[in-house]
Amino acid sequence: MSGVEKTQKAKTGAVHKSGFVAIVGRPNAGKSTLVNRLVGQKIAIVTSKPQTTRNRIQGIVSRENAQVVLIDTPGLHDAKTALNKQMMREVAAALEGIDLLVLMVDATTATILKSGFVSTNPETGLNSGFVSLPAQAGTDPETRLQLDRLLMDKSKRFAGKTILVLNKIDKLPRPKLAPLLEAFGKAQEFAAIVPISAMKGEGCDALMDEVIKLLPEGVAYFPEDQVTDQPERFLASEIVREKAIALTYHEVPHALAVTVEKWEETAKLLRIEMTLMVERASQKKILIGRKGDMLKKIGTQARVELEEILNSKIYLGLFVKVAENWRENPMAVRELDWHTQMEALGADESEQGGRSG
Repeated sequence: MSGVEKTQKAKTGAVHKSGFVAIVGRPNAGKSTLVNRLVGQKIAIVTSKPQTTRNRIQGIVSRENAQVVLIDTPGLHDAKTALNKQMMREVAAALEGIDLLVLMVDATTATILKSGFVSTNPETGLNSGFVSLPAQAGTDPETRLQLDRLLMDKSKRFAGKTILVLNKIDKLPRPKLAPLLEAFGKAQEFAAIVPISAMKGEGCDALMDEVIKLLPEGVAYFPEDQVTDQPERFLASEIVREKAIALTYHEVPHALAVTVEKWEETAKLLRIEMTLMVERASQKKILIGRKGDMLKKIGTQARVELEEILNSKIYLGLFVKVAENWRENPMAVRELDWHTQMEALGADESEQGGRSG
């Protein structure tokens, strides 16, 4: 159904809604898992390592009465390297022009302390990394909450509505859920508080209903069959990075970047060549493994998944190189952003077209 048809349908009484929804939270809160769940297929990589997501990724959910554009963002954290700072800029960019904000909290790390405060970060103490909220009318100061400062700042600066999502309730003892819902409800006036399990799907339909309820009327921004804004080559590089992160250790996952060097499509084969970049020779050694075993394992796992996603037979060639301290180099970090890569690719194609003309 086209945007015009949906507008006509709205005129007959069947309202169509659409809008952009940013999902923000700490690393490993489950943002990417939720986006994949709601979209219905994998568009964002998921690992147990923190700070896996580096770029904002749009996942598109199209229904008869609505189109929701979900924006997956890097986990909020203290930005020290050029890469970390770029990741936080991605979060800031994701909040521009959105219609709705979703704050995601890992319910298993939220603990109601004896004072009545709630800690949402298991790695810090009561007086580190949190902000005490002012008492609201009729609220006992001892029952005030302490929420993650970064999350609260994002929510307070956003002029629109905010939904709080408590994720991983499948891992939370049921008696602990009701007190958490009550405590968070006193912290701030959220448009809705929705407990979910992004992994198992519990509560996700209810969340989508709340999202659609709060979106403005409007036509679809994307075709119904489109599920993401990212190009296939970026998703392919992310799948390779996901496998490498899962199979390696020490600093390799954080120091790893993957870029596509060649993407050639033929009638029978998709030929892809990628470079895996790390910062030190020792990391390169881990990535390659004994007699190349690790690199081969990464390539095999990635190729099998990519063939299923892209529905094509694939040749995948992987190469490893060292670029010392690339995470500290703003120019190197920018060049690894897929938006920048696509701009460069477009410029190259335009230049080649001009020469052939």
